[in-house]
Amino acid sequence: MSVPLSSKEQSLFKQVVQLYESKQYKRGIKTADQVLKKVPNHGDTQAMKALILNSQGKTEEAFDLAKLALKNAMKSNVCWHVYGLLYRSVKNYDEAIKAYKFALRLDPDSRQIQRDLSLLQAQTRDWKGLIDSRRTMLTASSGIRANWTAMAIAHHMAGDYQAAEKVLTMYEDTLKVPPPPTDLEHHEAVLYKNTIIAESGDYERALKGLKAIYKSNPDRTAVMELRAEYLLKLDRKEEAEKAYRNLLERNPERRAYYDGLEKCLGLDRNDSTAHTQLLDLYKSFAEKSERIDAPRRVPLDFLQGDAFREAADAYLTRVFRKGVPSTFANVKALYNDESKKQTIEQLVLGYASQSNEENGKNWDLAVNYFLAQHYDYHLCRNLEKASEYIEKTISLNTNPQDYTFHLTKARITKHSGDLEKAAQQMNEAREMDRADRYINTKCAKYQLRNNQNETAIETMGLFTRKEANGGPLGDLLDMQCMWYLYEDGEAYKRQNKLGLALKRFKSIHDIFDVWYEDQFDFHSFSLRKGMIRAYVDMIRWEDHLRQHPFYSRAAYSAIDIYVKLFDDPNYGSTNGDLSDADKKKAEKKARKEKEKAEADKKAAAAAKATATSEDVVKKEDTDPQGEELLKTKDPLAEAMKYLSPLLEQSPLNIKSQQAGFEVFVRREKYLPALKCLVAASKIDASDATVKEQTARLRKTLSELKEPLPEKIKEVIDAELATLP
Repeated sequence: MSVPLSSKEQSLFKQVVQLYESKQYKRGIKTADQVLKKVPNHGDTQAMKALILNSQGKTEEAFDLAKLALKNAMKSNVCWHVYGLLYRSVKNYDEAIKAYKFALRLDPDSRQIQRDLSLLQAQTRDWKGLIDSRRTMLTASSGIRANWTAMAIAHHMAGDYQAAEKVLTMYEDTLKVPPPPTDLEHHEAVLYKNTIIAESGDYERALKGLKAIYKSNPDRTAVMELRAEYLLKLDRKEEAEKAYRNLLERNPERRAYYDGLEKCLGLDRNDSTAHTQLLDLYKSFAEKSERIDAPRRVPLDFLQGDAFREAADAYLTRVFRKGVPSTFANVKALYNDESKKQTIEQLVLGYASQSNEENGKNWDLAVNYFLAQHYDYHLCRNLEKASEYIEKTISLNTNPQDYTFHLTKARITKHSGDLEKAAQQMNEAREMDRADRYINTKCAKYQLRNNQNETAIETMGLFTRKEANGGPLGDLLDMQCMWYLYEDGEAYKRQNKLGLALKRFKSIHDIFDVWYEDQFDFHSFSLRKGMIRAYVDMIRWEDHLRQHPFYSRAAYSAIDIYVKLFDDPNYGSTNGDLSDADKKKAEKKARKEKEKAEADKKAAAAAKATATSEDVVKKEDTDPQGEELLKTKDPLAEAMKYLSPLLEQSPLNIKSQQAGFEVFVRREKYLPALKCLVAASKIDASDATVKEQTARLRKTLSELKEPLPEKIKEVIDAELATLP
């Protein structure tokens, strides 16, 4: 324990804690120093000062002081708790948990330490440890519903459905007075308990539970959906049919409800004999309202031949008369069927020759716009025809602010390969409606595709916050605008500005880290608000976070750069190929960028000097050009930071396995490299890259200077024999 304090110093120590909690860091440091002046080795005060220093961004200094505090008060639960908080702040969760557990041994009754431990156990998915922590918390405060719910969640996530249900039932049995209808937390907990029963496979009991809450639960849609789902799984098809029809009365555009209704009626889309019944079913829904689209569109998915032609004719005629601009986007999924694609093309070409007077004023515009998109689509690309129809569409358009058709014109130009002209045309479309964020964004994207990074950031700056720290790019980083960061990085990569490219890809990597970290607050927030089902969904989503396309795209590009840097440390350096005049220009530009970076650094330092202690401490960007990222001494270690999440969460993506092979084979980790190769081969054995990598691995293994250990060689030879 810490050295005892006098009443005056004890009062000052309490002030330090309060000042830290109210984020008055400067006063907190000053007050802590007052205590330490009288009692230099007071561990608890040193620990609190370390916590404040860490909040000010002085992490290294904070850890040094926290270690000194532990040396002076090894048996102080405060010092160990603070030590755990410091480790948590640097995302070293294992060490933080160890420190929390040590603090709990010293003070088993501390609710705050127990709470912090439980939150970290949820973050690290230590469900077994969380069950123990939540049991302790529940025993200490059994009157709080959130503690019961948290205990149930711990059992549920650990896969013990019976224990999770038992915990929720026990709490319900303790209620002497039924909760009022306005108690949303109770209604959510009851519905959550029902989903646990269903997940355990007992749909009959789950259905009975729904019957009891059918009228009282405010989330009526969720109850109705679960009821329909349970009835279908129990093969009670007549009741399930009625349930899905009731859902379609509420929302006739929901495709999932139609799918459920088809299963209830035993109608198989792949069975041509059922098509007549299916068509009658959808007609019955379409006749209920002229505004409903789904029952008119869905039959196009399963109909064939003349029946498809008739249904497609009716559908397209209807939407063209209305002038619906999204028609092509709604039907292009049908183009995977060659016969349907040809039928649609024939129908629409026929419409193009029909009279405008006969079909209304929207007809010609809608038909020509459809044909422009049709011929621009990759499955039936004819850019000459696409250009012809988009020009005709533009000539028919009477609204000078409608940029839609000009946007498509730019897209057609992009597909022709003229990126510069496409960017120019997209900018002309943007000029038609400067108040529209969507077209502004599209324009910036096209400028980036044309490697116009500076122009693109100016375009994006028209809609970013003017007061944002770091200008438009700073605001885009704050807003986690990943599409821009990715396209910006790819543009820099094409220009061999690899430092900036890596900077952008790393920012995307960091955003996903932030998303993972952000769930920490929801471990307690969701329990306070009682939104349990959404919380469980979030936990499961976070477990597959880096399957997101933006992460994988950025990761593949970053890995590619680091692999090439390993092969050639001068990769990306183009100065040797430049003329003397171009070298001078490049040096001048680099000098200006360096001067600007130094000016920004000085401005940041000045702002930091004048900032008050209550200001939020912002990390200074010490490498705005990504030069330090490019100078890394171990590019393969950097590549592994991107690769590990890919192999863990996207193992079925062939590009992940191929990237893994490239990294592991260079690290001379031949077993992991072979594992990636085998996985890629199972995904697509005919892939050209897989064949090339297989040949390269065989060649590499045959040229090794030192033979592999016998057991490893046996495994590799056996696996290699399975590859083509």
